[in-house]
Amino acid sequence: MLTPSRLTLARTRRGLTAAELARKSGVPARAIGEYERGVRSPRPSTTESLAAALGFPASFLTATEPPRPQNAPEGVATAAAQLAIEFNAWLERLFVLPQPDLPPPRTSPEETRRGWRLDTLPAPNMVQLLESRGVRVFSLPVDCAEQEAFSCWHNGTPYVFLNPAATPEQARFDAVTQLAVLLGHEEAESYAAEFLMPGKMLHGTDHSHWHVSEAQFATRANSSRQGHMARRETSKLLTKVFKVLRENGTTPLHVAKELNLGLEELNGLVFGLVLTALPGGGEPGPRGRARLTLVH
Repeated sequence: MLTPSRLTLARTRRGLTAAELARKSGVPARAIGEYERGVRSPRPSTTESLAAALGFPASFLTATEPPRPQNAPEGVATAAAQLAIEFNAWLERLFVLPQPDLPPPRTSPEETRRGWRLDTLPAPNMVQLLESRGVRVFSLPVDCAEQEAFSCWHNGTPYVFLNPAATPEQARFDAVTQLAVLLGHEEAESYAAEFLMPGKMLHGTDHSHWHVSEAQFATRANSSRQGHMARRETSKLLTKVFKVLRENGTTPLHVAKELNLGLEELNGLVFGLVLTALPGGGEPGPRGRARLTLVH
């Protein structure tokens, strides 16, 4: 039986109105509205038509209620976040992941750096640093490129979603900005600037030392030096996860089927790691795997 909120989620993820979905599926817009409100349920053949028009397996529309993250923006990006949260729940059934370990609300950048033992050093890979503190970091799919990075909470777990079109420096800055948001700071960009480029440590350095953009450094230090990061920071946690899954005979197709998603949808959330760390398709891997511990 169709789950009304699942139909809304799938339609929102594709950025479609009920009228647009009606034209794609041949199902009347009025009926789609009734299905989403739970007034009545469609026949299995109608569910198949809707799923095909939306580019999701029919099993996606009949799965359990999707998660509802707190403080996430409305629209396509929120729908992508819901899919990422479901993926995280699937991972937590197989792996022991780092538990949330963030500083208390409104902890200053200096206190956060001190607590994380960064001392006078540039911050390391920010995606990996946040992951080590129990933050689940995902990329947004490419069709969400107009959405700025954002963060949200779900059942006590913090999530950060990074824009796929951002430069390496901007994505790094965005990751710290969202850390500030998670900690309740109103001046999130100021927090990020101080965290990445502590004012008292700027003298005699340039932006490449702190792994930020020239413009970001210039704003902090009134500098005009040149240089840039060679590549975007990516997830160490997800890289390890996919490596273990591959070693246990679990293919990308199996992961996608478990989540009722297509491979492209999954790949868009995990920094492209599905198609790089787990090449190829194939039949689903073994079921009933033992619980695995992810050593971070």
